[in-house]
Formats: sequence, C-alpha cells, structure tokens
Amino acid sequence: MDVRRFTGWRAGFAALGLAAAVAATAAGTATRPRAEIDPATRRDITEAVQDEALAHAKYLAYAAQAGRENLPEARRLFEGTARTEFREHLTEQAGLIGLVGDNAANLRAAIAGEDYEATVMYPEFAARAKAAGDRAASRLFTEISADEARHRDHFRQALRAVTEPRSGATVPTLPKVEPVAIPAGRPKVTSTRTLRDLRAAMRGESFAWAKYTLWADRARATGRRDVAELFDRAARMELTEHFAEEARLAGLVGDTRANLRDAITGETDEGTRTYPGYARKASAAGDRAAAALLTEIGQDELRHAAAFSRVLSGLGAAPRSG
Repeated sequence: MDVRRFTGWRAGFAALGLAAAVAATAAGTATRPRAEIDPATRRDITEAVQDEALAHAKYLAYAAQAGRENLPEARRLFEGTARTEFREHLTEQAGLIGLVGDNAANLRAAIAGEDYEATVMYPEFAARAKAAGDRAASRLFTEISADEARHRDHFRQALRAVTEPRSGATVPTLPKVEPVAIPAGRPKVTSTRTLRDLRAAMRGESFAWAKYTLWADRARATGRRDVAELFDRAARMELTEHFAEEARLAGLVGDTRANLRDAITGETDEGTRTYPGYARKASAAGDRAAAALLTEIGQDELRHAAAFSRVLSGLGAAPRSG
C-alpha cells in the first residue's frame, strides 16, 4: 500500500471547513471554554482535536489488521496509542475549547452537526460520486445521509425530553449495530474527488464519535443515563458502521508494515511540525496553558513515532511474494 494515500487528510476535509461546528455556533449551541483563548489558538486546537479523533479511529483499524496477521505487539501498540490519542490528547484539548457543555447544549450541537451532514455534506458527496461513476460510494453516502437525518430527529426528541420535562417526551433509543470489518485493500473508487470526499467523511465520522463519547460521559456524570445511552449508540454507529464502511471503500488499511509506516509518518509530522507550530502561535498569543499542553502532546507524538519504529524494525523485511 502506498503510504502517501494518507497524507491528504486535512486537504480532504477542507471542503467541510468545520461547517458543522460553524452551524452549531450560529445556532447558539457552542459552549464557552474554561478560559478565553485567542481565536487562532482555538482554530488550531479544534483542528488538532479532529486529527486526534481520526488517529484514534485509524489506529483501531490498524490494530484489528495486526490481529488478523497474528502480530500481537503491533496490535497492542496501536490499541494503546489509540487510547492515548483520545483519552489524553483529545480530551485535554477539548477542555481548552469548551467542546463539552451541559446536556442541552451538547444535544443542540449534535442536532446541528447531523442536520448539516444529512442535508448538505452527504448529498453533495453522493451527487459527485454518482457523476464520477463511483456508484457504491454514492449509495453509501446516500444511506449515511438518511442515518444522520434519523439521528438528528432522535436528538431533537431527546432535547425536548431534557428541556421540557413536562412535555411527556422521552429520550429515544438507537438500535445496536454490528461492527463492520475493515480488511486491508486498495481504494475501491476511481475518482480522486470521491476518494477525497471519503477521507473527509471519515474525518467527520471519527470526530462525531469522539464528541458523542465525551457527551455521553457528561450525561452519565449528571445522572442522565438515557441521554448517555443515546450518545453512546450514536457514537458506535458513526465509528463501527459509517467510518468503517467508508474506510473499506477508501482503502484505509494496508498490511501492518504499511500501517506502521503511515503511523510513523503521521506521528513524526505532528511531533516535529504541527504541534510545535501550534504551540509557538499559542505562546505568541499569550495562551500559555495551551502552549504548554500543545508542546507536551508534540513530545508524546515523537515517542509514539519511536515506538512504532521499534515495532516495525522488529518485524524485519517484508517477505517476498512468489
């Protein structure tokens, strides 16, 4: 697998331009951060949070592939790094930008995001894929658009139950989903634009998973187990069904050696360029706490790259085919 396939995640998501987040803000659903930070710092951290969500999702897929290849050390490393990317890096940065609000604010943000995906993003992706002759991708985008519309309506009902307790509204439940496997393989689309749209969609789905998981944590902490269950099940669908089906078409997963090389490239770039750059800008803006956290995460990413390199070296040269 060509590792260069994975270098365009930010470019692939540029078409979205954080539109879901902007829609939530315009609707008055954005939550305030713990302390006010510079808008540029906020943009950088929001970008970094999305990167961490995507890394978490990719590494879980890579861990599953390592398991299929009977490579337990690689599997454990991918799984452990995925946990760190989410429960440490993403969660700590989310606190700086106020990603988690009260239950009503979180539900409103979810409604705005799902509505954007259902009515704008996925229909546009489906139309472009159909025009390019990528019918499987077009069908998938259309199916996910319908799913997101149902999620939006479920979140609307839950919001009414939370904000109007005397209305008789109840928090709905979502069905459990069977996880979709992501086998190693090449992209199954012919259009470069369709591939970019798949990558953008995967980034969005992984970010939705992360947000909903954090919002479920918040709901549990405030005694709303029904809201937590709704967010948890929606999160699982976004990651183990939507993301996974998109990843299959995009050829996300290679063999474990290719996946390790991709991880090394990504972690090295974050540790040497992305996070140090964000930290310098945050420091210049006077956001010292953010700068310190960004610097610390950048150092973590370099340690991750070194760990992935050690495991790759331990695998030795790839066996020759034939």
